[in-house]
Amino acid sequence: MYFMASFRLSTVNTILPAPPTAATPRPGTATPAGGARPAFRPQELWRRRGKSGRGERRPVACRRGSRCRRRRRRRRRKRKRKRRRCYTRPSGGRCCAPSSPPSPVATRRWRAASWPATVGTWSIDLTADAATTSNAGVNSADSRQQEDDSSFSLITWNIDGLDLGSLKERAGGICSYLALYSPDVVFLQEVILPQLSLLQVRAGSYTIIPGAIDGYFAAIMLKKSRVKLLKQEIIPFPTTAMMRNLLVVHVSISGNELCLMTSHLESTKNHSKERMKQLQIVLDKMQKESESTTVIFGGDTNLRDNEVTKLGGLPNNILDIWEFLGKPQHCRYTWDTHSNTNLHAEYKCKMRFDRVYFRPAVEGGHIIPRSMDLIGLEKLECGRFASDHWGLLCNFDVVL
Repeated sequence: MYFMASFRLSTVNTILPAPPTAATPRPGTATPAGGARPAFRPQELWRRRGKSGRGERRPVACRRGSRCRRRRRRRRRKRKRKRRRCYTRPSGGRCCAPSSPPSPVATRRWRAASWPATVGTWSIDLTADAATTSNAGVNSADSRQQEDDSSFSLITWNIDGLDLGSLKERAGGICSYLALYSPDVVFLQEVILPQLSLLQVRAGSYTIIPGAIDGYFAAIMLKKSRVKLLKQEIIPFPTTAMMRNLLVVHVSISGNELCLMTSHLESTKNHSKERMKQLQIVLDKMQKESESTTVIFGGDTNLRDNEVTKLGGLPNNILDIWEFLGKPQHCRYTWDTHSNTNLHAEYKCKMRFDRVYFRPAVEGGHIIPRSMDLIGLEKLECGRFASDHWGLLCNFDVVL
């Protein structure tokens, strides 16, 4: 054993270069002035090349060579590609963002933010053949329905005008639902001009009051045979970043004076503070109305329950109709990406974004909420739903 070890050591010593000494300076080093020699420098460390340990021995310094630099550059580029990936925006174009796709709420924020750039560029005509094929159906539905002064119905619906996919088919589906249920009052949000034009052609039995004439906006529809328009006003939200406002109309139904309001409050979680400001404006307006007037607000509020709690809850004289009816679970979620596939969202969520608030009149006739249901739950022939929101159908009893 001693012989073999000494033999291996002697063999290695004959292969390895001798360490530098004071008499033999290292190659490439100059002798300092005055004849002083550099101090003894130990031999460089040796390592095997490669992960497997095979290959010739090379000093550690070789890792700084050009080949290793190229390898490090490739690794850096690969890490950058992992951190940044591109995908197509729903509103068009491409956007650099983290590798995970956006949530449905973030998708709506991009659509809303990019919309003003396209305002005034409409080349979509949804009214072709509408007058001959569909208008008669709407009017006939109105004539078949027996007028009943002891009740009235209301629909609030975000009809998703920002999504241009299958727009004509979806807009026609909205009109078909309105003809089917024939509500006395309709609150619409996210309406665009082509949809408004189609509604004016197909829903001739309704008075339509838009909240704006450009971009996307809210609108109120009133059945001419049942609802008498008294006055209207638009209350702007002073700090909105998404062109939002409050549309208010005063009407008379069966001798009862009502104040009807709709709005599309600021979207996305990041705009929570602005949304709470807008809700406070709505609640203040509801409370300022005359005590003899019944006030109903409905729309896409984008509210989370904790935001209402932060405001101290609703005032004592204002009711959330869904809560007043006992919180029926069948109509709780109006934004449901589990069931509604219009957005093709990877991240699924259920939210009660669409709400109806009610302040009863103290004097005169009384209006009492009776029921609430979801509409728009069926897919159209194009394979999509009429909107990414479900609509809310509310029925009221009128006590004379």
